[in-house]
Amino acid sequence: MNKQQVCARIEELGVIPAARVSTPEGARFAAEAVSRGGIPIVEIPMTVPHAIEVISSLVRQFPEMTVGAGSLLDTKTARLCLEAGASFLTTEALDLDVVKFAVTEEIVVLPGALTPTEVITAWKAGSDFVKVCPCAPLGGESYIRALKAPFPQVPLIAAGGVNQKTASKFILAGAVALGVGRELIPDDAVELRKEHQIHELARRFLGFVREARAQMAPRQEDVLLK
Repeated sequence: MNKQQVCARIEELGVIPAARVSTPEGARFAAEAVSRGGIPIVEIPMTVPHAIEVISSLVRQFPEMTVGAGSLLDTKTARLCLEAGASFLTTEALDLDVVKFAVTEEIVVLPGALTPTEVITAWKAGSDFVKVCPCAPLGGESYIRALKAPFPQVPLIAAGGVNQKTASKFILAGAVALGVGRELIPDDAVELRKEHQIHELARRFLGFVREARAQMAPRQEDVLLK
């Protein structure tokens, strides 16, 4: 997939599962499970042992899956992930070196940001999306709403505190997508290989996004009519 197609998939699905697990085998299982559950996109954090090898194997075995690299800390690792076939890069904090690398290499990048200054700095640097993380400690969906007021042009991804109770609220507040970890890929479901549990959670999160967007549609129509 090219850069535009990856961005379109993220926007369409509205959910980016992060396989924050403790083994390479668990990460592969989680990626396959969420994909079969209707979300053919996954972030493999660098905290997963042998994460780059996991990315490479998933890209080879499942060409229909959009595989990204997460929790990046430097451009050296970012390049290795790109060479392994990663379609997008994410960071947990604002790392402008990684952003500049992604822009140069024409790969989708979703840097982490927290403050208004970091959000607009990430956007001006060429980020495709800005991942606001962690959302929960700063007020959850109300913080996303507060950021969207001065920065309506910035596509925000809510992460850190997204669960079944808050997912719809984040979308209604203005998030274009959700970054979801263990609430979508629970440790016990991975350890016990409960694929159907992950399928059900994937179905629910996709439903939360669809329902919230459906609620927003009348509002957008009203704005166009005015």
